[in-house]
Order: sequence, then structure tokens, then C-alpha cells
Amino acid sequence: MSMSYDKSKVADSLFNPDVSIIMAELESGPKESALLSSTLGIPEPEIKTRLEYLIETGFVIVSGTTYGVDSEKLAKFMENDENYKGVVDGLTELDSYLN
Repeated sequence: MSMSYDKSKVADSLFNPDVSIIMAELESGPKESALLSSTLGIPEPEIKTRLEYLIETGFVIVSGTTYGVDSEKLAKFMENDENYKGVVDGLTELDSYLN
């Protein structure tokens, strides 16, 4: 697991549709690869392949055949990511105009 990472590569991974569907399933807690595979219709080896960079950088934690998310690390990344902050600020401003 790497302590340093390429922010843009992490963002690309998180917002990749092939990865985000898996991350959405992990949002409610760790899941076994067999359950992810049957729920999402993705072969078990493909799940690991899709999550490879997030596993390498510690955003996704693998314990045996169980996948989970380091929620604290992910939250910190989202809070500190300038692109994400810009999107949130823009949506907040837009919302203030609409309401």
C-alpha cells in the first residue's frame, strides 16, 4: 500500500463508471467479492482489477476476499481535492441563485 499517490489518478479511478459502481456497493460497508460479483454481474477477478489503483493507494482495503473502503482517507481526499471543492462550490453557488 502506497502512502503517496497521484491525486488525478485517484480522482479518475473514483469517478470511472466501472469503479464507481463497485464503490457504491462498498459505501454501506465491506463486502465479500462473491457478493459483489453476483450483485454487480462482474467476475471476481475483474473486481480486483478495477480497484487495483485504489487498493494500491489504500483507499480500498482487501482482507482475504472482503473489500472495504477506508472512509476516513476517502473523506479527507474529497475534502482536500481542489477539483471536487470547485464543483461543490459551484453547485452551492448555483443553488443559492435558484433558491
